[in-house]
Amino acid sequence: MPVDKKELIKILKKIEETSKKRNFTESVELTVNFKDIDLKKPENRINTELVLPNEIEEEARICVIASGELAVKAKELNVNVLDKDELQGLTGNKKAMRKLAKSFDFFVASVDLMPLVGRILGAVLGPRGKMPKPIPPNTDLKSIIENYKRTVRLRMRDNPCLHAKVGVRGMDEEKLAENITAVISFLEEKLERGPNSIKSIYVKTTMGSPVRVPYVRGKR
Repeated sequence: MPVDKKELIKILKKIEETSKKRNFTESVELTVNFKDIDLKKPENRINTELVLPNEIEEEARICVIASGELAVKAKELNVNVLDKDELQGLTGNKKAMRKLAKSFDFFVASVDLMPLVGRILGAVLGPRGKMPKPIPPNTDLKSIIENYKRTVRLRMRDNPCLHAKVGVRGMDEEKLAENITAVISFLEEKLERGPNSIKSIYVKTTMGSPVRVPYVRGKR
């Protein structure tokens, strides 16, 4: 691992100690800058979800699109539900659909509603990388919700960089470091040139200044 975990923990502790206290819980954000990547090639654009070792935050913003038993299960777990009638009611209402897309980080939908979801929400959720994962009726919804508390969306757009929320202020620095190294390890495996495609790494809080993380590139 080209990132020294002990050094990373020191950096995270210093950020926590020197950052101003805010009247809201700031996110801890990771930025990875890349080099020598041809973004015209679709395979070089990372767009995926990654389950991290530790929870990013206590509550993940999840919307379950379902009716019947699956909707009941979701409500019992205090998860937001969009039922079939509400879904159909969004037809043609672009403002409401954009608001929905912005309100949630992740969407899941019952298998039977996926064609309808595609027709109504596909044009809004698709470009944002938020198309729902289909789930069958007998799925252990609780496990899915728990996993999403540890899930980060990794998405590279038009610039050779990637931003990811890896935790929140007040989180144990070792757990934050584990989440950060998990993202970097994934990128090293995913990128064609491995560590040599990574130009620089920064960590910051929502309102804070970026702090560079030392990164030693290996050969591949």
